[in-house]
Amino acid sequence: MSPQILTLIVCAVVILLPAVYVLAQYNALVALRNYIRESWSDVDVELKRRYDLIPNLVSVVKGYAAHERETLERVTELRNRCAANNGTVADQSRDEVQLVDSLKQLLAVVENYPQLKADQNFLKLQTELVNTEDRIQAARRFYNGNVRDYRNKCETFPSNLVAKAFGFKSEGDFFSVPPSVRDVPNVDFATS
Repeated sequence: MSPQILTLIVCAVVILLPAVYVLAQYNALVALRNYIRESWSDVDVELKRRYDLIPNLVSVVKGYAAHERETLERVTELRNRCAANNGTVADQSRDEVQLVDSLKQLLAVVENYPQLKADQNFLKLQTELVNTEDRIQAARRFYNGNVRDYRNKCETFPSNLVAKAFGFKSEGDFFSVPPSVRDVPNVDFATS
């Protein structure tokens, strides 16, 4: 092999390897950013599912616990605020924590009404709420994992050089909201 060809190959390798690395890192950053957006939409879908359940839950409780009006109104108000919130993840997290707290308060009110605790409509709604909370938590974990991976890519060397060069920022808030209800009620739906 002639020295000119060898020099040409070495130059090509020296130029192409860093270019391929930069291209691969750039594409990985774009993919991670898109995973964050996609996984947030999954969280949003599950939150909307919870918002759709809340009016039914409030309606059933209202029939039994009419004098718990303040709690019912607070849950409804927070549900409406959360459903309308299209702000940042941090803003939504703050509202969601308040909603979860008010749902816990609503479910605590139910403890004072044995007939309501035994109402099949309420029990079905409560079971559906538990299932929805599980889905929200799974979507939250997926979203937070994507945020973590993206942040790691933006902050670790040498991929952080590519991130800075192309304007990728280590952003994305983690979404941490506790479930409003943890356990499925133990219910026997068999009719006597």
